[in-house]
Amino acid sequence: MTGTHSSPEGSHVSDRSLPVEPGTPEVAVQERRLRRDLGFWGLTGIGFSNIVGSGWLFAAMYAAQTAGPASLLTWIGAGVLCGLVALVMIELGASRPEGGGTVRWPLYASGRLVGTLVGWSVLLSVGGTAAEISAIMQYANHYLPGLYTGHTLSASGLGVAVALSTLLTALNWFAVRTFARLNNLVSVFKVVMPVVTVLALLASGWHSGRLTDHGGFAPYGYAACLSALAGGGVVYSVNGFQAPLDFSGEARDPRRTIPASVLTGIGLALLMYLGLQLAFLFAVPEDLLGGGWKGVSFESPFGQLALIFNLHWLSTLLYADAVVSPGGSAYVGVAIDARHTYALAKNGTLPRALMKVDGRSGIPHRALALNLAVIVVFLLPFGGWQRIVSIMGDMYLLIYAASAVAAAVFRRQPGARMAGWVPGLRWIAPVSFVVSSEFVYWSGWHDLRLALPLVLAGLLIFLVMRRAGGQDGPLLAELRTGAWLVVYLAVLTLFSWLGTFKGSGRLPAPYDSLTVALFALGVFFWAVRSGVRQLPPPLDTQA
Repeated sequence: MTGTHSSPEGSHVSDRSLPVEPGTPEVAVQERRLRRDLGFWGLTGIGFSNIVGSGWLFAAMYAAQTAGPASLLTWIGAGVLCGLVALVMIELGASRPEGGGTVRWPLYASGRLVGTLVGWSVLLSVGGTAAEISAIMQYANHYLPGLYTGHTLSASGLGVAVALSTLLTALNWFAVRTFARLNNLVSVFKVVMPVVTVLALLASGWHSGRLTDHGGFAPYGYAACLSALAGGGVVYSVNGFQAPLDFSGEARDPRRTIPASVLTGIGLALLMYLGLQLAFLFAVPEDLLGGGWKGVSFESPFGQLALIFNLHWLSTLLYADAVVSPGGSAYVGVAIDARHTYALAKNGTLPRALMKVDGRSGIPHRALALNLAVIVVFLLPFGGWQRIVSIMGDMYLLIYAASAVAAAVFRRQPGARMAGWVPGLRWIAPVSFVVSSEFVYWSGWHDLRLALPLVLAGLLIFLVMRRAGGQDGPLLAELRTGAWLVVYLAVLTLFSWLGTFKGSGRLPAPYDSLTVALFALGVFFWAVRSGVRQLPPPLDTQA
């Protein structure tokens, strides 16, 4: 390493009091243009809005079908697991605040190969925002028939979706403070609607004894609580908490606001989901439970329960919220995608011109424009295209695993300066990596058989970038440093095929998840050793 980049601490330049680094003047200038306008409530609103999409309307039913009343324990477990992952990322965000930090940290810790693969997966995850917009169109079809033809957008539906994507991009075009204020208003609505739903259903349809009747508290065994984490969609309902970290370069006092906002967002979402689960358990009519909780099925759970109790006003509000909630998530998603694209340009994975930050608004306008184009392409109704788009939103889960490695690498480097906000990081980081690996594995074979090979295609991008950039470092050393991620993705794909999450079932439960955990633990220590021993300089240090 050379110059001021002898350690990762010198790699970020989010503090305007620092001089422009001689090795990275362009990156430093653009980073300083970001406006530090986000406080605690703005960051908390970003995190909460990114967590809570339209999934809250369905997750309680799926969890109850899988685990019965014991699904309450599943939500608590999901909160604990996500909290462990969040603690690692909080430490990174407080120690190294930077725009698009979740994309930058893997590059600093594990080198160009890992940085490129993680960056490529993040670029693909823009499809998750496109999927949210598609979900809005599906719900809007209730009011405006003709937006969908079968399972794809019609010509008029595509036009409305493109117009909505353009509007969301335009709303993100101005200062980050404006974005935060509007998102706070949406977040308030997203809090009020579930609270009103819980109170209205409990007041109208309370059935006592629900936690012990119909097979008891755990009618399908306590092991079903683990199945509900993934199969019931619980863990994915609590995901998305990392959003404030991508705005850490635009936060006031990030050492204080980032930890508090991330944990508050998780806490608020968890309380909301627990309330909704209780309302569902106690409100389902007795005559629908003849076949147990597995037999309870609704196309629109809370909307139909509202109609059963003649709460037509609530049903109308729920259908409206089915548009607003994913709309709020898509609004934040557009902003996050722009920060990721900005960070990928800093990494060198995308052209450096895309990292330009508007001096007046502090917003990376070119990154926003590129993401709008990508979203529009992902919305096009090609054959089989929607299937690929829908799984790409899961690829941000790789950020969690790569961040756990980064935290451990930074902690072990000579002269490392960590925020010290999270005690016990030595053991929390490997546990976080294992939990993140389970999150990826629980996505299921039907998704991972497409997603993980697509991420591995980033190897070609790495080789092309290396050759085009004229980098003269030893290729073998770079491959050795990042080989852990290639092996990790390949073996996870194999385990997914062998396992019980829509796989062949050759590796039965719970041994499949246990095998993934043991494998992930081994890969974690390999990755940390590789990063500490032989860390190549980030792309932006190259002359």
